[in-house]
Order: sequence, then C-alpha cells, then structure tokens
Amino acid sequence: MGARILALFLAAAAASLAAPDSLSASVTRKLDSIERGQVKPGAVVRFSSAELNAWVRDAARTAIGDGLRQSNLRLGYNTVNGYALVDFLKVRHSTGAETNWLVAKLIQGEKQVVARAGLESANGRATVHLQRAEIGGLAVSGAVLDFLMRNFVLPIFPEVKIDEPFDLGYRIERIELTPMEARIYIKK
Repeated sequence: MGARILALFLAAAAASLAAPDSLSASVTRKLDSIERGQVKPGAVVRFSSAELNAWVRDAARTAIGDGLRQSNLRLGYNTVNGYALVDFLKVRHSTGAETNWLVAKLIQGEKQVVARAGLESANGRATVHLQRAEIGGLAVSGAVLDFLMRNFVLPIFPEVKIDEPFDLGYRIERIELTPMEARIYIKK
C-alpha cells in the first residue's frame, strides 16, 4: 500500500511490536481511498498522531518482526521524531542477510534509537531530511549513518529516500505535519 506514503512515515525508522487495532486500520482505509482516487479533489485527509503510531507499529511488525519495539512517533511542524528500542542484529536477520561474527558482536542487543526528520512538501513532491540520529545516546552521522541506512533501512524499505526529492503520486499536492496530526492535501 502506498510505498511513497509509507516512505514518509517510516523515514525515521521508528517502529515496534503491538497488536493491530482500529487506529491502524483507520490509516489503512484512508491510504487505500487515496490510492484508489476516491478522495475528492481539494480534500484534506487527516491522520492523528495516535493513528500514525499504531499504523507504523503494525507495518514494522510485518516488515521486521521482533527487531524493533516500544516505538513512538512525535510529530512537530513538518518534523517527526522517532524513538524505538532496536536490536540491529535481529533487524538484519529479518532481511535474510548473513552477518559476520565481528559485526554481529558489535550490533547485537537492544539499543535506544532516536531519529529526527524534516519534511518539505509542495507541488506533488516531497523531500525527507534526516536531521539527527542517536544510537544508545551517541550521535550518529557520516559513514556510520550511511552504513546503517544501507544495511538496515533500505533492505527492508527500499523505497525510502533521504535528502532526495520524490513524487508523491496519487494526486497528492503536499503533506503537512503538525504536533497533532499529518495532513495530506489532494490536488484540486
């Protein structure tokens, strides 16, 4: 369902295990109606923070299994902060990838991961900027962050684009984030 929309909400790579619920199902229904072109031109489709948190947890459980838990998304003004406990070795194994012994020893065990991403969106396009990442309280950037993206995020979510504009599709004009909700604006 909506790989491009999914990429926006998963850019922070925050997720965990939780039972599917009606909030998650609400997001799925809204996304399906956008994809099928059933939303009227000029409409605004709203996703509460609670809905997005439930939906991301369900999507992560399906894609990753037990490598991520206790996720929480906190929306801001065109920003999203993601928090989760991540076992990178379990995440890597969920992709079917082999991990050499030394790397396995370095990445095994749960670590608190925090990520902040910004969103620019207009004219049917969007760009997600990863602004900050921490693992176990240590800032991560440069080659280490590139390694983590290549080996843990992109194998599971290959459609994720960071610092690279992409088309939103589905007649979406723009996406706005506020502390209370995400809004998808459909072109008139």
